[in-house]
Amino acid sequence: MIPSVLPTYNRAPLTFVEGAGAWLTEADGRRFLDMGAGIAVNALGHAHPALVAALTEQAGRLWHVSNLYRIPEQEALADRLVAETFADTVFFTNSGTESLELAVKMARKHWHAAGEDRPEIVTFGGAFHGRSTAAIAAAGSEKMTAGFGPLMPGFVHVPWGDHEALRAAVTERTAAVLIEPVQGEGGIRPLPDQCLRGLRELCDATGALLILDEVQCGMGRTGRLFAHEWAGVAPDIMMVAKGIGGGFPLGAVLATERAGSAMTAGTHGATYGGNPLACAVGLRVMEIVADPAFLETVRTRGAELRAGLERLVAAHPEVFEAVRGRGMMLGLKCRLPAAEVMTAGFAEEVITVPAADNVLRLLPPLTLTAAEAEEALARLDRAARAARAAAEAA
Repeated sequence: MIPSVLPTYNRAPLTFVEGAGAWLTEADGRRFLDMGAGIAVNALGHAHPALVAALTEQAGRLWHVSNLYRIPEQEALADRLVAETFADTVFFTNSGTESLELAVKMARKHWHAAGEDRPEIVTFGGAFHGRSTAAIAAAGSEKMTAGFGPLMPGFVHVPWGDHEALRAAVTERTAAVLIEPVQGEGGIRPLPDQCLRGLRELCDATGALLILDEVQCGMGRTGRLFAHEWAGVAPDIMMVAKGIGGGFPLGAVLATERAGSAMTAGTHGATYGGNPLACAVGLRVMEIVADPAFLETVRTRGAELRAGLERLVAAHPEVFEAVRGRGMMLGLKCRLPAAEVMTAGFAEEVITVPAADNVLRLLPPLTLTAAEAEEALARLDRAARAARAAAEAA
């Protein structure tokens, strides 16, 4: 018999009932060090006092009115995002998947309004943009698409890192190029800065729009407010979600005036997108994360954590192969099955997140302290020893 909750997740046998900062409390009382942050969602950790205050204060005033009316909290958050980024305009969603849907519509609508037949969007191997029909068509992998056809047409897939294939794929029919500056689900694969700059130049030369998916790597995760800032370039359209709400469902699409001007009244909508509750929390997150001093701390802590992970790889060459990533978006490329190392971590009360290419992701709260980072490394060290011992005994 099928359970009451549709069984689409392979859930770990853990039930968390409380959280504070980088710590989660299991129903049996054990305290886990959370190095996953809800897959990069809890950017400021669990139950951050400023977010709790913002949410409860807004909840006592007004929850939801719909986008039939002006929403002051939404306008304030949009103003802050525009002030801090390349964007001229913002549309609020509930998730990264919803942001992908609008980004695709916006790119195609742009060229339709211009009177040009440019429906194709170029995407990359290993990508993950969500699980809607457009998102899985954009990713194109057999794992994502099998059984869900017919797929939305118009996506052109090129292998990750194949520059010749990319140049051949971008034609007069290309509406946009869509890429994650750091692939998350794909195994923590950063796009080199020079490649992102080259991609911007290619789009400029051909007229194609550049869409960046910063759902996982944005909102301070790499030590800049958004990961593309490291390369010194800007997109035309950007997808944001996860960390922007600090745990409250919120997403956004940021765009230049050129890219977004065709999205006029009636071309898109969202019942819940940008409601007062979500935007009150999102505005507080932005106020904290966009602070240069906060981002400097993220860069410092990320460098410390990476150095510790490099030592871990050196100490356990039978378990780990390499460290990947940037800032506090890091991955351990494993030699043993990553799932086995993650499970060994559960026994040591440390949370990590699996990814493709046999990688364990470390996406801790950006508020992680130096002492917590050291404790996480100690627990991962014990987990690696246990995983190796189990493999040798098998």
